[in-house]
Amino acid sequence: MNHKLTLVLLGAAVALPAFGQVPAAPAAAPAVAITATGTFATQYMFRGQRLNAGSFQPTIEAAAGDLTLGFWGNFVIDDQVPGSSDPEMDLYGSYTTSLGKDLSLAPGFTLYTYPKADKGVGFYKTTFEPNLALNYTVEGIKFTPKVYYDVTLRGATYEVTAAYAVALKDLGTELGLTAQFGTFLLKDAANGFSPAVKGWGDYWLLGASLPVQINKESKVILGVAYTEGRNAYFKEGNSPKVVNPLAVGRWVASVGYSVAF
Repeated sequence: MNHKLTLVLLGAAVALPAFGQVPAAPAAAPAVAITATGTFATQYMFRGQRLNAGSFQPTIEAAAGDLTLGFWGNFVIDDQVPGSSDPEMDLYGSYTTSLGKDLSLAPGFTLYTYPKADKGVGFYKTTFEPNLALNYTVEGIKFTPKVYYDVTLRGATYEVTAAYAVALKDLGTELGLTAQFGTFLLKDAANGFSPAVKGWGDYWLLGASLPVQINKESKVILGVAYTEGRNAYFKEGNSPKVVNPLAVGRWVASVGYSVAF
């Protein structure tokens, strides 16, 4: 879920063909691959903050070459945080530029929308967050340092993710392992407060996922993770800081069904 799409316009040098040469045919437009996924999760945790228990989380993603655009949603099944939105519906995108064999740069964006959020208790109905990721793979481990800046909440999030795939040849699949750490500081963490409410905290996650191929176009994805928010506080003006009650540690199990078109 989380990315501002910054489209980078690359200048192209166009040379006239020499006399007698036939110009090369223009490159074909990249094919569009569409993937739809429906996931049931036992908890909705976002950067170490628990927003509800059980939920249904659909994703529709389109990829054309290095460009990716998608929709992600969260529909609450159980234990919604009072005042938060059900549903949450986000648009995201990214554009990946190769910098070398194992190195790439990916600017992106996420537009978060919370149509039923209660603004009266400090929730926002929309926020917009550009981001920039650097992907580097060494010895099979993909490292992704990433910075986000939410222009609505006026704050940055810094995050590092490491991912590694363990081949399970006998099962015809692989076990994906993920470790993540992040920290954030927001200057307008609550909507409509004066003086403004600051929010900050850290979070980490350890997770594993196992895709099970059903046929060429579809698969089931099983996942489990433990994630925790720590050192999380709110502070309004010169008032004393208070603990963010949403920052907790939880196990999250998930099962999803994905279809590629």
